Amino acid sequence: MKRDRLYFMGLAMKLALKAKGLTSPNPMVGALVVKDGKIVGKGFHQKAGLSHAEIIALDQAGKKAKGACLYVTLEPCAHYGRTPPCVDRIIKSGVKQVIIGMLDPNPLNNGKGIQILRQNKIKVESGFLEDKLKKMNESFIKYITKKLPFVVVKVGQSLDGKIAAKTGDSKWITSDKSRAFAHSIRKDFDAIMVGVNTVLRDDPRLNTWFSKKHPLKVVIDTQLSLPQNANIFSGAGKVILVTLPTKPGQETENRKALAQKAKILEVKEKSGQINLRDAMKKLAALEITSVLVEGGGTLIGSLFDEKLVDKAIFFISPKIIGGKDAISSVMGSGISRVEKAIKIKEPKLRRIGEDILVEGYI
Repeated sequence: MKRDRLYFMGLAMKLALKAKGLTSPNPMVGALVVKDGKIVGKGFHQKAGLSHAEIIALDQAGKKAKGACLYVTLEPCAHYGRTPPCVDRIIKSGVKQVIIGMLDPNPLNNGKGIQILRQNKIKVESGFLEDKLKKMNESFIKYITKKLPFVVVKVGQSLDGKIAAKTGDSKWITSDKSRAFAHSIRKDFDAIMVGVNTVLRDDPRLNTWFSKKHPLKVVIDTQLSLPQNANIFSGAGKVILVTLPTKPGQETENRKALAQKAKILEVKEKSGQINLRDAMKKLAALEITSVLVEGGGTLIGSLFDEKLVDKAIFFISPKIIGGKDAISSVMGSGISRVEKAIKIKEPKLRRIGEDILVEGYI
């Protein structure tokens, strides 16, 4: 019996993943209605504001839902959000049992959905493929519980940890295959973040090559020194410039011009620089649940210093750049002793073209 439940939950998880990168600020959710061992309804949440997975599956099942078992990857909601509570519809459908992958981490729900279903004589079991489902929705879990986005740092570096030569030249350190792979993961995030020095040096567009979805482009720019003709303003995807507040009447002409091209997000100061924790809190308040940070070394190092990084993805090229003035991939303040070094958890290694990809959690 447990094997059957794991099988159907696995199918529900695959359904949920069809909307990867599209449901924010909501989680990915998949659902199946199973009767007499056969699937009579299925659905997945496609976008915030649209029907939840359970509702789509129950609509498809129709009258066949009565007496059936509903499999859903996440505990059904019992509160009003963008849509009405799913538990009301489940009770009305006549299903006799609900199998849940994981509890809803949202404090507004978190066990309430299960409680209401049981109060209405519906048998409920939970905890199937829970670890995999938590990883699938890791961005949502951090966002809904910590009010911060899930932050992933992505680096393309030489074997000796450089992202540019002493002249600033950086094209290209990693292989074509690595760069294509790096572009392909952009679509899974709500926002791509870089520091202003990366824009000044590389003038990137930060667009996606392989998707119609274009994440927000976030630039950390303390003094708002970004040029008005920067490539970041071209193509799809809105731009957010994170900067320090300015006093009334002291706005520069460049700031006024940039305000016509991007959203200016003012945040608190920390030692004369952007308070990155406050920046992340304010991005989360804009319903940004995940951020992919693509450089440069100063920004990445500062994020590590502030303990704001959740995951790291390093593309390492078999090239040696050398030179004490070459730009390192992780700068910031760093650590004072090797024993305090940040350790990658659950590290994974694989080959991409001539490069090595190392990724893991912080």
